[in-house]
Amino acid sequence: MHEAGLTVLVVEDEPIIRFALTDALEEAGYTVLEASNVLEAVAIIGKVPHISAVITDIDMPGGLSGLDLIRMLETCQEHIPVIVTSGGHAPDALDLPDDVRFFSKPYHFDDIFFALRAAISSKAKTRKKRSILVAGMQFSQP
Repeated sequence: MHEAGLTVLVVEDEPIIRFALTDALEEAGYTVLEASNVLEAVAIIGKVPHISAVITDIDMPGGLSGLDLIRMLETCQEHIPVIVTSGGHAPDALDLPDDVRFFSKPYHFDDIFFALRAAISSKAKTRKKRSILVAGMQFSQP
């Protein structure tokens, strides 16, 4: 499946993992942006208008974790789907919103791709549901 037009932000401090995931996503047709920590990710999100999804590690340098990034993303006007990974620990169910998928490392790229497609598809369905048809004209709910 070719994912042209979809941009994924990969936030991972381990260069080998980040490069491998980026290569796999690009081979699948995604446009990929990379960040090695949360502050870099926030800067990218602030500059790039249409990010389709974020894949983030939990434990990263710089004092902010992937869980902090999720909390920041929850304040965004447009919902950005998130997939979380970690080789260190599994977060408590209370740490993650219901729509965030978690994968422990090592993970299979196919599992990430499946979850990514599902998250992006769910976002698209939610956006369509917010749309209202009134007297033949379509309006979007805020």
